[in-house]
Amino acid sequence: MLTYDFSNISGPIYKELYQKIRQDILKGILKTGEKLPSKRSLAQNLGISTITVENAYEQLISEGYLYTQIKRGYFVSDIKKIALPCTPKKTKLSISISKNKSYYFDFSSNNIEAKNFPFSVWAKLSRQVLSEMQDKVLQVSPGNGIEDLRNAIAEHLLSFRGMSVDPDQIIIGAGTENLYETLIKIIGDKKNYCIENPGYIKIRKVYDINKVKYTFANLDKNGISIQELRKSKADIVHISPNHHFPTGITMPVSRRNEILNWANEKNERYIIEDDYDSEFRQNGNPIPTLQSIDAYGKVIYMNTFSKSITSTIRISYMVLPEHLANLYYKTLDFYSCPVPTFEQYTLSKFISEGYFEKHINRMRLYYGRKRISVLNILKKNLSDNECSIIESDSGLHLILKLNCKKSDAKLKAELLKKNININMLSEYYISPKEELSHMYLLNYSNINLERFEETVKILKELMNNGN
Repeated sequence: MLTYDFSNISGPIYKELYQKIRQDILKGILKTGEKLPSKRSLAQNLGISTITVENAYEQLISEGYLYTQIKRGYFVSDIKKIALPCTPKKTKLSISISKNKSYYFDFSSNNIEAKNFPFSVWAKLSRQVLSEMQDKVLQVSPGNGIEDLRNAIAEHLLSFRGMSVDPDQIIIGAGTENLYETLIKIIGDKKNYCIENPGYIKIRKVYDINKVKYTFANLDKNGISIQELRKSKADIVHISPNHHFPTGITMPVSRRNEILNWANEKNERYIIEDDYDSEFRQNGNPIPTLQSIDAYGKVIYMNTFSKSITSTIRISYMVLPEHLANLYYKTLDFYSCPVPTFEQYTLSKFISEGYFEKHINRMRLYYGRKRISVLNILKKNLSDNECSIIESDSGLHLILKLNCKKSDAKLKAELLKKNININMLSEYYISPKEELSHMYLLNYSNINLERFEETVKILKELMNNGN
């Protein structure tokens, strides 16, 4: 008769009984073909219920350790015929996960300050969506995004950027990286893409992971060079004409017309226009987009709410020329929209009810004042011989040119020891030139002004302390 001890168990008794009988079978204590006690007799011997024994037996039968014969009882199966699980190897995980480091001061951070996010309005609109639009929120979003949001974006583009677009030309995505990949699927990965040098590093990474062939075109004082573009033999060029990242160059109308003429020379040439922070032009009216002066459907317009609202919202959009929009609906419309429906409805209300325009106006004034404070602190603590500032009329970053005998790498390393992070302009170039040395990016959207002056003093000390 089988005898087991159940005095120190934490789970159900039937599981413990199942485990013990299974172990005896695997160890050979219970032999193939050996008959097991009846449910009633085993239950009486162990002092447990018949149902408990039955549950344990049934589990062993389902896994092939026991079999039954009518009116004869339960027998041990031939476990040689059972595919026994392999003994798992103990492996030590060595996964390397990049973590966002928290710095005392970060010149490169492009986040927004928490105090500037419209929490109260966003919370109110979120509650309205949950209470008034319950049926819509639970419906699956179309692949290109909900109609309400596309309509709201189309109205905003018309009033703010002078762009007359059909809402069906607008595709909603979870960040611009997601939209880049969608474009690759629409246009094709066999085309030759061209990226500005210097330029946004993530674009290269997206093209690399998607095995897209790309080249680079250098910039001159007016933006991407037409000569460089022609030399690249590109089919598609990716540019940010209204406020180039990272140089801050605003492309003049003459160069924009040259780029459009280049695109019109061949049927399958396109321009990807990244208008990532056009809302924050400090002087004058917003410069017209390339898309608004494109008469032949050559410009793919892209924008994001990362700069204007917050990077964590992860909602971007692109406006496709009509023929590419038709191609999208023909080939890619089966994809689900990666942005949650609830967030799309909340954002659509934020735009259509006028809160977005008020937020932009408020933030433009705030960033204008902050920019002046940043410039005043720099001029107060760094002389003209130590620092010159390269700025443009738009965007949320400046370029500092420091007069420093130390190499860029050494100065950056010394700043990191002080828990201060700064990005060199040369990091955004494929082949950095000597004249780029000692040029650094200063993003001021998330700058803590109380720490900024102290940090500038540390920077000054390190610049002038030794070689």
